[in-house]
Amino acid sequence: MRKNLLFLCGALTGTCLTLLVTLPEGSHLVAAARAAANAVDTYSQLNLFGEVFERVRADYVEKPDDTKLIEGAIDGMVTSLDPHSRYMNDKAWREMQETTSGEFGGLGIEVTMEDGLVKVVSPIDDTPAAKAGIMSGDLIAQIDGEAVQGLSLEQAVNKMKGAVNTKTKLLIMRKGKDAPLELTITREIIRVRPVRYHTEGGDIGYIRITSFNEQTTESLRKAVSAIAKEIPPEKLAGYVVDLRNNPGGLLDQAVSVASTFMARGEIVSTRGRNPEETQRFTAHGGDLIKGKPLVVLINGGSASASEIVAGALHDHKRATLIGTRSFGKGSVQTIIPLGAGNGALALTTARYFTPSGHSIQAQGITPDIEVLQDVPDELKGRADTKGEASMRGHLSGEGAEQTGSQSYVPPEDKDDKALGAAYNLLRGVTVNANVPPPAKAVVPN
Repeated sequence: MRKNLLFLCGALTGTCLTLLVTLPEGSHLVAAARAAANAVDTYSQLNLFGEVFERVRADYVEKPDDTKLIEGAIDGMVTSLDPHSRYMNDKAWREMQETTSGEFGGLGIEVTMEDGLVKVVSPIDDTPAAKAGIMSGDLIAQIDGEAVQGLSLEQAVNKMKGAVNTKTKLLIMRKGKDAPLELTITREIIRVRPVRYHTEGGDIGYIRITSFNEQTTESLRKAVSAIAKEIPPEKLAGYVVDLRNNPGGLLDQAVSVASTFMARGEIVSTRGRNPEETQRFTAHGGDLIKGKPLVVLINGGSASASEIVAGALHDHKRATLIGTRSFGKGSVQTIIPLGAGNGALALTTARYFTPSGHSIQAQGITPDIEVLQDVPDELKGRADTKGEASMRGHLSGEGAEQTGSQSYVPPEDKDDKALGAAYNLLRGVTVNANVPPPAKAVVPN
């Protein structure tokens, strides 16, 4: 450590000798000094914001809406952090609460964004969209006469939602049609069924989980119970859980869904900026399928909560994963209400890690058995999801980032190669000698 001497002239009593010590990096005094300097700089920037705000209010060519100016400024600040942090005004916050509850007024379509347009992933059964003839792969170009180009996915979805018995007009572009289709659809109460199931061939239970909302775990438990009543235990070869194109949802539902198939063990951990913020979530529900073999289907559209479930079951060797690499969203958003009428903040506060301590951020989960689907010619080039790593401003991954993975699922089960591979694996039909046997529960001694 270097020491420098400074001589200062003292008053009244003569000369005072002061020792100035050059503090090492990491000293709390240095940190405090820098924090103070940064605070001054931050206040200066806030003054700049206030000056710009007042200049816009005073001199813009048309009188601006103060609320929209402030919301726009907040939105710009938050979205500059990463693709998943966002500000929701009061209306958007209420709509999000409706969505996570699994019931809202709307059309009944699962959508994504592709090349600036809203792409239909699938219409939900028995909803206005399905009855109007909307099909998977349709591109929505206009909503009520307004171009979708330039809107965010959330903005487009919010425009399609609305009060029950109100109408909305969609302009649809469909492959193979020369002219766009105009559809006028009346909104209804949409009750999202997060879980669908059926039995296959009298020996396999198939369960598809489409989202992780407040109803998912209870719906899953009912599905397992119903399948157990249809297939006697001695004939039940195992279960297929289909998480393909499931965009995720609530963290607590991901934990409880994984718990449904695990007797014990860690499911996921989340780690924030500070070490003391680390949280660990463990299985608490018991294995409802009683150790039966389990296959989980994933693809490029399996994200977030889906990846938590797949990662936990894979790391504990409780399930065999089949399909294509998952999306790679390894971050957790905390919803922070901002007070009555002020909406809420969805802020990325942590990364999550699978039980083995692996972060899948911008990498995804690689299945045990990769199965590529045969994509129809008219969909080639549009059957892949670009993934987290391709999103602007995404959090960096631990290692080499992976972009792009097939997300196409054939509409007919007979054409679904991944599903066929899952059935064959559970029935012991193995074509490839390198394919591992289906995962069974490990019963602790």
